Amino acid sequence: MRFALTEEQIEFRAVVRGLLADTCGPDELRAAWPDAELAGGGPGGGNGRVPGAWSALAEMGVLGIMVPEANGGLEMTQEDLVPLLIEAGWAALPDPVSATAGVAVTLLAQATDSEKRAGELLAGIAAGELSFGCAFLAGRVATSNFVPAATSLDQILLCVNDQVHVVGPASLPLERVQSVDGARDLFRIDLVDQLDNSTVLLTGEAAESATRSAFDFAALGAAAELIGLSRRMLEMTVLYATERKQFGVQIGSFQAVKHHLTNASLAVEFAEPLVLRAANSLALGNPQASVHVSMAKAKASAAAKAAAAASLQVHGAIGYTVEYDLHLYMKRSWALAGEFGDVEFHRRRVSDELLAI
Repeated sequence: MRFALTEEQIEFRAVVRGLLADTCGPDELRAAWPDAELAGGGPGGGNGRVPGAWSALAEMGVLGIMVPEANGGLEMTQEDLVPLLIEAGWAALPDPVSATAGVAVTLLAQATDSEKRAGELLAGIAAGELSFGCAFLAGRVATSNFVPAATSLDQILLCVNDQVHVVGPASLPLERVQSVDGARDLFRIDLVDQLDNSTVLLTGEAAESATRSAFDFAALGAAAELIGLSRRMLEMTVLYATERKQFGVQIGSFQAVKHHLTNASLAVEFAEPLVLRAANSLALGNPQASVHVSMAKAKASAAAKAAAAASLQVHGAIGYTVEYDLHLYMKRSWALAGEFGDVEFHRRRVSDELLAI
């Protein structure tokens, strides 16, 4: 089976990269940080969002790419969205594109018992009027109770055991926590006892199935962004290695530097096809989709860690400074590598699934 992108997907991906290059550069990323000093500059007071990028992506149709046409979307698949999430990673866009366009749509599309309400929410996503976060608080998937930019979101989806709730952030006990990547403006949500039937979107087996699908996409979305982040860090590092000179020659000509960057690049090249295969499996409803997602997330997380380590080492002392742009992408990769399951979690998940066959 061939997992290479189609010409249309390649063109869409290129357009999205150009859009994000114009709307989500290092200055915009620093503005998303609440703390200007930790960001290495910027106005401070950010809320983890880049408004110009979000509205432009909505206008282009990216946010509604998986939304049914009946609700104003493009009715495309995970195979079409995932390459765009790679570009979101390349730009280190902190906005909840994966959570909204992927995870939320996955859950809402299965809410047949709340069809009218789900349809309205899907239409809001396609129009760029609604942004979503998602937390997995208990159940058969990895607990993930951290939501980036929670106070700026319109709705938060809570997957709790055999129920899925949709709740406004103002109704939740949110606690801001410090993250290595301040651009995400991270909040923690603890188990919510006061949830009632008024917020229920799905229950029972339907909720459990939808939660599993949503978690798979959340992990895959993080993997896709890690691929983009890895490529961005390596691009920056190769450029630096061609400009920086030591002993009168470019450091990129040193064999040790070449080996570090080559090894990191190979890790990314091996990880990306797994991400694309996982997207294909989710789109086609492959029974082994969860295994493929975990393989992709484990490989992408490991590749991102390798890319960050090589980039930091080649940059030397300047790589540690917050004034230099590298930290914006490196810290995001560290954060996403452990989100929705780290390398060890997903390796165990693959092992457990294979042993159960």
